[in-house]
Amino acid sequence: MSAEADLREKICRLARSIFERGMTSGASGNMSARLPDGNLLVTPTGSSFGMLDPATLSLIAPDGRLICGDGPTKEMPLHSAFYETRSSCAAIVHLHSSHSVALSMLPEIDPDNVLPPLTPYPIMRLGKVKLLPFFRPGDPAMGEAVRGLAGKRSAVLLANHGPVVAGADLDAAFFAMEELEEGAKLALLTRGANPRMLSQSQIEDLVRTFDVEWE
Repeated sequence: MSAEADLREKICRLARSIFERGMTSGASGNMSARLPDGNLLVTPTGSSFGMLDPATLSLIAPDGRLICGDGPTKEMPLHSAFYETRSSCAAIVHLHSSHSVALSMLPEIDPDNVLPPLTPYPIMRLGKVKLLPFFRPGDPAMGEAVRGLAGKRSAVLLANHGPVVAGADLDAAFFAMEELEEGAKLALLTRGANPRMLSQSQIEDLVRTFDVEWE
């Protein structure tokens, strides 16, 4: 099986897993991954993660031209911005997952780092997660907001919309997205309960040991 055929199958398999576990619904969410030749495979606009067809995924050239497949997600500007500003990025997952969206609407969250330090894995896989303002879905301004971060964040949370995670490959982006959603769930479950969080020295040890981006 070629690298492209293998990646097409993997995108559909991971997307279906996300859908079947209720992390996205209907035709929401989108995903992309970069091929060795620089082209992107992207989930089509208006498609359900539970019913993707490997043959109809959008194949996008580096200049944004559709090579084949159905038309790509309307949120391509968001994906393009991550690829342009993070040289290590080879895959992006964007969901409308309930716990992350709910967290994005709470007035007390820190816009520079939305996840409280409750467990080590969100820190290890995500670094700091930036809260971005609300944008109309598909608004090119989302991409400009990501470019404004100058490649310093691998994950953002769009207010009243959902999380976006970039990874070195599809597995990395997929696993990091799961950690973000679980971190948001824990934050909601412990809200108002005065939970015991990781100390500053414990956070610093994780950042140093696992070479976490922490700006």
